[in-house]
Amino acid sequence: MTRDEFTEFYAGSKDRCLRAAIAYGMAPDRAEEAVAEAFARAWSRWPSVRSVDSPRAWIVRTAINADISWWRKRRRETAVPETPEQLPRDDSSFDDLLEAVRRLPPRQRQVVALRYFLDLDAETTGHELGIARGTVSATLHQALKTLRQRLTDSEGMLS
Repeated sequence: MTRDEFTEFYAGSKDRCLRAAIAYGMAPDRAEEAVAEAFARAWSRWPSVRSVDSPRAWIVRTAINADISWWRKRRRETAVPETPEQLPRDDSSFDDLLEAVRRLPPRQRQVVALRYFLDLDAETTGHELGIARGTVSATLHQALKTLRQRLTDSEGMLS
């Protein structure tokens, strides 16, 4: 392992990895921090990282994981009200969807947020919430059923 080899990899990959992290959906400032952290981790594990099929993919995945960890820590710092206030209405579909999600019971709201907004799998979602994978699936099923009904009802009222 040579320092020059890693330096060459870093110089040739950092911009592409940063663009990939931003395309994934990270804010540019968070993406820059997460990619820098991923490269630091890669340097400390360079013998094994350089032997994977795609070291750039390893960097991006590590950056995404770092960003998810950052988000989880901040999520615990912010209290979510048990009964969310009425959001100001806008005619956009996303605002309707967000309002409908915020009106779900707390557990359903948490499952929807982790599964769809954070793109976690059912097992990880269950681990984060301290519930079984099957409970995640059942809760998600009920939440989606409620959202479909509410959004269909609100479309009928808007017509």
